[in-house]
Amino acid sequence: MPVPVIETERLTLRPLRASDAGLISLHAGDARVATMTTRIPHPYPPGAAEGFIERAQRDDNGEQAWALDATKIDGEEFLGVISLSDTGEVGYWIGPPFWRTGFASEALAAVVAHHFAHGGGALKAQVFQDNDASAAVLTTAGFHYLGEGEAYSVARAATHPVWTYNLDR
Repeated sequence: MPVPVIETERLTLRPLRASDAGLISLHAGDARVATMTTRIPHPYPPGAAEGFIERAQRDDNGEQAWALDATKIDGEEFLGVISLSDTGEVGYWIGPPFWRTGFASEALAAVVAHHFAHGGGALKAQVFQDNDASAAVLTTAGFHYLGEGEAYSVARAATHPVWTYNLDR
């Protein structure tokens, strides 16, 4: 499914492009980012960003992924990524220079609104229990706490406790 451009007050959520590779490598390569995700390895290997972008650009990859682009407010052209899988799972990460700026909340609200406006079903998300900031982003967007579980983190090379959330229309 093609990735639509979504506009917010401060951001343009746009499809990933090849020119994002350097900034993806920079931010995803930060251990503080990688350890809060299930899929980002640490250290971040050469070529991983290019592979990620290539997969994200395929229509049959099972998810939509957007770059958070703040150039409309004279900000950086790449702040992080937000994705939505075909099964309704939301994921996101933001580069450390942009933490606590409200960009993650703004992006998530826009993706949720777009999803429901186009007939999408319930959404789900999970965060590692040592990531209070990401849990706050979910609850701010209206997600409801469901319970606890575990998920494997490639960067941590271990299973770690998570909180799970959902959001119905």
